[in-house]
Amino acid sequence: MLESKFIYFNGDFVSWNDAKIHILSHVIQYGSGVFEGIRAYETKLGTAIFRAYDHYKRLKESMKIYRMETKETVEDYISITKELLLRNELKSAYIRPVVYRGLGSISPNPLHAPVETAIAAFEMPNLFNEKASSGINACVSSYRRFAPDTTLALAKATGNYLNSELAMIEAEENGYDEAIMLDVFGYVAEGPGENIFLVKDGVIYTPPLGSSILKGITRDSIIKIAEYLKLTVKEQNLPREMLYVADEIFFCGTAAEVTPIVSVDRIPVSDGKVGKVTKLISEKFREIVIDGVDPFNWLEFVEAKAY
Repeated sequence: MLESKFIYFNGDFVSWNDAKIHILSHVIQYGSGVFEGIRAYETKLGTAIFRAYDHYKRLKESMKIYRMETKETVEDYISITKELLLRNELKSAYIRPVVYRGLGSISPNPLHAPVETAIAAFEMPNLFNEKASSGINACVSSYRRFAPDTTLALAKATGNYLNSELAMIEAEENGYDEAIMLDVFGYVAEGPGENIFLVKDGVIYTPPLGSSILKGITRDSIIKIAEYLKLTVKEQNLPREMLYVADEIFFCGTAAEVTPIVSVDRIPVSDGKVGKVTKLISEKFREIVIDGVDPFNWLEFVEAKAY
């Protein structure tokens, strides 16, 4: 059960149980909200928020797409988040900001419902727990990602994840750990809540933004880490069969971090073990967020660095 002491709620820090909205809020009726998933890590140099500016910048971009505005700036959100972590005495945390439409019109038109803001922070392990290191078993979902002219994948909108829910339910009911979704054209897109990478003959591949994927912050981090390690990364359309002949496959995301996939549709990925490229990238990622060795300046420290 998720729990913490305080939540930032419409301008104030309130107790966890007092952060409430009306049952007829527009977001409940129609999914009219945008959100972020952010992690804070207890590094060897102190608690740090991973790519705080980039996450809140994307939140603002999602708000812009759905015509939502708040008085808080990106810098304000970062300061609020630091204060929230301190108030909750959290050394590491999963952080969930959400900007949503509150109680207003019963119409699907969101423009007459107020814009409200909440930020929560709580302890949460990797999405796949102990399987995050040994690897998970995935399936190709029968549910496709939405077409690019239906809803907008670049916005991290709450309603978008109804699509993801169907894929996750199907995967679990069929005995898999997670789903892999194709786009409307049949190319590999992403997981329900993760971006995906494939390794073939030493080259790292990932679907392009045009495949109805979220422009993931962790995805961008993996690309930059791979380039830093002198590895070749290609963004291109990937046919489904690439999943069956890949040497390595892994998911990435704030909740999933770097999680290997060891089988797809019960077909082993290579020898069914975690591959060396996946290990190399995962180790470098952990070096940044745990050891604090950060050549990219991605860590936003909550307090002064502890040297």
